[in-house]
Amino acid sequence: MLQPLRETFNENDHPNLLVGLGRADDAAVYQLDGQQAIISTTDFFPPVVDDPYDFGAIAAANALSDVYAMGGRVLFALNLVAFPEGLDKGILREILRGGAEKVAEAGGVIAGGHTVTDPEPKYGLAVTGIVDPARVKRKGGARDGDVLLLTKPLGVGVITTALKRDLTEPHEVAAAVESMKTLNRLAAEAAIAANASSMTDITGFGLLGHAREMAAQGAVDFHFEAAQLPWLEGTHKYGLQRVFPGGMGRNREHFGKFVSFSDQIDVSTRNMLWTPETSGGLLIAVAPAEVGTVQAICPNAVIVGRVTSGSGQITVR
Repeated sequence: MLQPLRETFNENDHPNLLVGLGRADDAAVYQLDGQQAIISTTDFFPPVVDDPYDFGAIAAANALSDVYAMGGRVLFALNLVAFPEGLDKGILREILRGGAEKVAEAGGVIAGGHTVTDPEPKYGLAVTGIVDPARVKRKGGARDGDVLLLTKPLGVGVITTALKRDLTEPHEVAAAVESMKTLNRLAAEAAIAANASSMTDITGFGLLGHAREMAAQGAVDFHFEAAQLPWLEGTHKYGLQRVFPGGMGRNREHFGKFVSFSDQIDVSTRNMLWTPETSGGLLIAVAPAEVGTVQAICPNAVIVGRVTSGSGQITVR
C-alpha cells in the first residue's frame, strides 16, 4: 500500500528527514538544524471505554506516546474528531476535555483541529514534538547483552474486550483505564537518562509484534521470560475464556513466523501476548549497568528479557 509513496518520494532527495517511510518507526523526525528536529505523529480510534472523559484522555495519551518513544518532548497537538450528528454534544465536550488535560499534563498545548460527521465517534491527535537529532531513539539499535525493560503492565486489550462483553469487574476496568491514561513521559526520561540503545511503545501490534520490529531493525534476537512479564488483574482470567479482539489473530498471523515459545507457555498466554494494547508502556533496551538508572526514575519499569546477537527472532520461555 505504501509503495506509491516510496516511488514518489526518494529519501535521498530529503536528507533532513531522519525517520520516514524507509523503516517502520513510531513517528516521523525532520531535522531543522544541528540542535533541533521536529517529531510528527498522529493516532485516533473509536471509544475503548464507556466514560467520554476517560476515552479522550486515553486517546490523547496514546497519540502523545509516539513522541516519547522517539525520545522527544511534546510541543503542541491538533484534535482529530469524528462525531455522529444526533449524539449529545456534551459527550464530545467531555472527550475534548479529557484530551486537553492530558496534553496539558504533557507540557503541550492544543492549537486547533478538525472535525467530521461520522456514524461512530472517533478521537485522537496530530502531535508535534521536538528532539535533539543526536538523541533520537529509534526502534533499531538494541545491542547484544542489553536488558529489556517494560514500563507498563500488559492486558488492556483483553480487559477492554471483556468490558465490551459485560464480563469485567469495576476494579479491573479502573486499573486498565489508569494504565492507559498514564503518560510515557517519565518512562522516556528514564530511557534517555540511561542512554537506551532503542525503544518503542507497545500498541496495536502487541508486545511480540513491536518486539519483532525492534529486533529486526537491530539485527538482534529478543528473549522474553514469561514469568517476569507484568499483567493487569483479570487478564489471565479472560484469556482463559478466550476473550480476545480480532487484532490478536491478525498479529499472530503476521508475526508468528518470527516468534517461538517454549512448551511450558500455554495457548492462552501466547494469545495474550499477541493481543493489541492501547496506550501501552515503553519497551526499552539498555546496557545492564543502566537498569538501576531506569528504575530509579521510572519505578514501574521491570526487567522482562534480554538481547543477543541474531536476526530478528523472538523467543518466549
